[in-house]
Amino acid sequence: MGLLSLAIWTPIFFGVVLLAFGRDQHAGAVRWIALLGALVSLLVTLPLYDGFKLGSSAMQFVEKAPWIDRFNVSYHLGVDGISLWFVLLTAFINVVVIIASWESITERVNQYMAAFLILSGLMIGVFAALDGILFYVFFEATLIPMYLIIGVWGGPRKIYAAFKFFLYTLLGSLLMLIALIFLYTRSGGSFDIATWHQLPLGATAQTLLFFAFFAAFAVKVPMWPVHTWLPDVHVEAPTGGSAVLAAIMLKLGAYGFLRFSMPIAPDAAREWAWLMIALSLIAVIYVGLVAMVQRDMKKLVAYSSVAHMGFVTLGFFIFNELGVSGGLVQMIAHGFVSGAMFLCIGVLYDRVHSREIASYGGVINTMPKFTAFALFFAMANCGLPGTAGFVGEWMVILGAVKADFWLGFAAATALVFGAAYTLWMFKRVYLGPVANEDVRKLVDINNREFLMLALLAIAVLWMGLYPRPFTDVMDASVADLLKHVALTKLK
Repeated sequence: MGLLSLAIWTPIFFGVVLLAFGRDQHAGAVRWIALLGALVSLLVTLPLYDGFKLGSSAMQFVEKAPWIDRFNVSYHLGVDGISLWFVLLTAFINVVVIIASWESITERVNQYMAAFLILSGLMIGVFAALDGILFYVFFEATLIPMYLIIGVWGGPRKIYAAFKFFLYTLLGSLLMLIALIFLYTRSGGSFDIATWHQLPLGATAQTLLFFAFFAAFAVKVPMWPVHTWLPDVHVEAPTGGSAVLAAIMLKLGAYGFLRFSMPIAPDAAREWAWLMIALSLIAVIYVGLVAMVQRDMKKLVAYSSVAHMGFVTLGFFIFNELGVSGGLVQMIAHGFVSGAMFLCIGVLYDRVHSREIASYGGVINTMPKFTAFALFFAMANCGLPGTAGFVGEWMVILGAVKADFWLGFAAATALVFGAAYTLWMFKRVYLGPVANEDVRKLVDINNREFLMLALLAIAVLWMGLYPRPFTDVMDASVADLLKHVALTKLK
């Protein structure tokens, strides 16, 4: 068993072990086992970074074994510069979420912790899969634990939100399955994704494939106008569910564009780039304006996620290295920052049981340590230089200006909107005099909450001040992808 298999199956193993415990009889032991499982899973992924060869676009840590011989389906894993950091990010966020859920979850603790551990393994499987059917199995399997997390531990409208989440994402995935079967027949019976990248496909076939993949991945990102499921799901999901959804699950769709849409259908990707850019700019600008009028903190941050992910797809479809690398960096940065934003909302919700902005005011007077963290993450969400939120957006804007000045100008306006809605929320919730008795009774964060937020703050600051470890890993793979798309176009 190689490192990637260990990264996938270690958290799943610990999750299955937790399911063997009684529902709530050993909640204390369950929490410690879950934390141990998350830490071991993170430690298993670290050698991937240490042993990764920079400057190579080839797949590394490759594992391959027969799985379903009759249809030539194999258990084929590997990572390159595009996928490596998402494996590490998934394992890291899982540790933070287990710590965050330590006290807030009191019912079915073993099942809750197991769902997150299993989900972590499945998401790593998506980023590591090099076989089309294996990718599809992992991609779809992630829906099950997240559906349960929302539907069992969510808010008052949890069943509605869970169904909406499941149906939106499943419908697009069925079209992707048809596309995978088509590619299997055209490639002479192969599900190897690298083989599909070399297929000589006509214009019509590429267009149909592009939109089949678009249906699956755009919903997952989510892009405008198929983003409407996200605010509902975020509002109803428990804090840990919102953090994982924003930090990792949204990245599965954006990753799919780079692994399937662009290299398999390069002509169609270039032909329809104007549509992708237009939808991305609508997400960046219009959804940013929608975020300004939200009264629920979770809805505001959910719409903020749609706007920030608009930068990602914009960067991908301007087809230059700055843009694509910037989109990837933005995905990682958004994982840290949006996860932190949702966890901060969770800290307040655990105390006051309200997400309404109007329920707060003057929190700085009773929770100064917590407010310092909240301010730092708010600044990162605005794209303040020196934080992770700045690096990716700046690279995408530079790439957009390189492609077309007015495109970059339109994208840059989003930074103003992002600062407006984030600072407006911060001012209303944290600044000024104490607004009511609920705020007056607040107690500052404990050591566990301090650790959880400090881990994310260190990650956000490290990436903001020294992004080179992130960009060095992805440079060769991004250059190779763009070269492949350009060469295919010339044939």
